[in-house]
Formats: sequence, structure tokens, C-alpha cells
Amino acid sequence: MATAPAPTAAAPAPAAAAAAVPSASVPRGQVDLVDFIDWTGVECLNQDPAHGIANALKQGYREDEGLHLASDSDEQLLIYIPFMQVIKLHSALFKGPEEEGPKTVKLFSNREHMGFSNVNDFPPSDSVDLSSSHLLESKPVTLKYVKFQNVRSLTMFIEDNQSGADITKIQKIALYGTTVDTTNMKDLKKIEEH
Repeated sequence: MATAPAPTAAAPAPAAAAAAVPSASVPRGQVDLVDFIDWTGVECLNQDPAHGIANALKQGYREDEGLHLASDSDEQLLIYIPFMQVIKLHSALFKGPEEEGPKTVKLFSNREHMGFSNVNDFPPSDSVDLSSSHLLESKPVTLKYVKFQNVRSLTMFIEDNQSGADITKIQKIALYGTTVDTTNMKDLKKIEEH
């Protein structure tokens, strides 16, 4: 009878240890926002069709070392990510190769329908200058949290890469933050009408 509880007690331990490994890079009090992305609206301009955005953004794909997002005609990428509910964005993680990994990343909160022709017409909500150590260590970069309080969509402009190469490669993009409890405005109108 003493042996029956031992396997039961030992079984949760590996699961708990395995769960602790991925969450080690998740900032305290934040969650990986991958489950809140509206995948039907995700777009990436200038992506290589053979190496699309899903490789770097979708869970499972982004953990596969053999997959990556790659730019097509030059080093720049413009990524649009809508969310299914309003979020507060705390930090972002970018993983990529030391040479072709992203360097300058400009982030725009709630800025839709941007293209390469007008991306420089708007001031970014935040701009991140990644070093090769950021890309290799898989550590999240903390953003200007006050600029990302009520985010319905995020546009990321990958301006250049570490070495100035023609192609930018990103193995993983992870966004960390929390959801915002929102009020349905239609429900408010009904209350006001009575």
C-alpha cells in the first residue's frame, strides 16, 4: 500500500517541472497572448510564401527549430495581429538567428491598414532595438506598458536585421500581457433607453 501513493505523487512532479520550463520566460503576472489572437485577421506583408507568419507566431510551430518566418524581397516585414478581445501588452519576445534575426522593431497599437508606403508616417507606440543576445537568449523585452493599455490590434514593423542581410528570419514571436474586462456598448445603450 505504501507503493501506491508514491507513483501518484511522482506523476504530477514531472508535469509541474515541464510546465515551469516554458513559463520561465513569461514575465510575472502576465500570460502568453497566443490564445487571444484572431487568426482570421493576421497578415504579414513581404513574407516568403514558403516561410509564413504562422511558423513564428502559432504555438507548436514557433517551438519547432526547423521552422521560421522569412522576408521575401528585402529585409523588412510588416505584421498585423488582431485580438479577439482587448488586451494590455506588457512585453514581446523575438527569437531568431544571430545574423538574420530582427534588429529594429516598431510597434503600433490599434493602427490598422498600414503598408510599407505609410508606416513611417505614424509615430510608433514603442520601438525596440534588439541585440543578437536578445534573439538567442529568448528573453522578453518590456514595452512602454502605458502605451499598450487597450490594444485591439498590434502592427509590428521589422525595419532591419542584425547584419543588414537581404532576408530577415524570425523563429518565434511571443506576446505577453493580460486581457482587459470590457463592457459591451450595445448593452449600455439598452440600459440608457429604459
